[in-house]
Amino acid sequence: MSADANSGLQLRSLIKKSGELEISLLNVPTKEPSADEVVVRIEATPINPSDLGLLTGAADMTTAKVSGTRDAPVITAKVPEGAMRAMAGRLDESMPVGNEGAGVVISTGSSPAAKALMGKTVAIIGGAMYAQYRTIAAGDCLVLPEGTTPAEGASCFVNPLTSLGMVETMRREGHKALVHTAAASNLGQMLNKICLKDGIGLVNIVRNSQQAEILRKIGAKYVVDSTSKSFMDDLTGALAETGATLAFDAIGGGKLAGQILTCMERAISRNAKVYSRYGSNVYKQVYIYGGLDMGPTELNRAFGMTWGLGGWLLFQFLQKIGPDAMKLRERVVAELKTTFASHYTKVVSLKEALQLSEIAVYAKRATGEKYLINPNKG
Repeated sequence: MSADANSGLQLRSLIKKSGELEISLLNVPTKEPSADEVVVRIEATPINPSDLGLLTGAADMTTAKVSGTRDAPVITAKVPEGAMRAMAGRLDESMPVGNEGAGVVISTGSSPAAKALMGKTVAIIGGAMYAQYRTIAAGDCLVLPEGTTPAEGASCFVNPLTSLGMVETMRREGHKALVHTAAASNLGQMLNKICLKDGIGLVNIVRNSQQAEILRKIGAKYVVDSTSKSFMDDLTGALAETGATLAFDAIGGGKLAGQILTCMERAISRNAKVYSRYGSNVYKQVYIYGGLDMGPTELNRAFGMTWGLGGWLLFQFLQKIGPDAMKLRERVVAELKTTFASHYTKVVSLKEALQLSEIAVYAKRATGEKYLINPNKG
């Protein structure tokens, strides 16, 4: 390992028992690779919603302040007293951030599998990616196709495997079509491309006309706006046409999950020939996989008795399907520059990621404003 790679900057998030978030950069030693490990120089790592959950925790970022120096900025923000209980498991523990990333292998262990990766551009997942260097098992590296840049491969795990996992869940649980909320996101666009390619009905729920236009431009057929006065009727119509009885909800809080279940029941009941006070016997399922709204999930119970509401996490799903997860990874690699291409608003360095002006943009989790960090930029 070269002398300048013996240590590198790493972004850390700390929530103190005093109720304060602290985000800073530390210079940490780069772990020497064991026989089956490699050292990757990270050149691209995305800021996903799941990363923000760890990066900022439950802090109120409108209270954020910057201190420290230009080369070592420190961000602090207040965590509301009511949110501290949810942070109990991480109090006073400085935590590395970043689920996935990509870069070049600059050092390897002694095993043949590790040595074979020397100089390769690889994508990796496993946490602590907001860092200049990451030591990781050779078996956890996904070698990117020749000519693929780290930026092109940085997001090839979380969003691609989540979108494929949704479709695989649909098939395994016996549904024939899907509903997806926050549908104009990078992940949502990937899901649309998969469903169009595989001939699967997909109902997209968006929050404004601009998001609807993004999806229609890539060929989405069923797009409904949750802010429209006709939302419930529009959603019911789309569900009746597609037969969708499974939904993945990125919002979490509020009435949307219950509204989806209600409209599913309405769509199913359109052709009912016999009334039942218990509703239809068709099973309807909503999985919450995100938390864009951290408020309570409100259910109006207007959808009979045959339904389910649960949580869905990518890593648990991949563990559940075992060896079949490799097939999903193979498809991601094969379609990396088409179906699973990601688009970014801006590329920032680790230091730039701690500028208040940049945090104000990416912390909104707004559609079309996805950031990419290059820890070795500059």
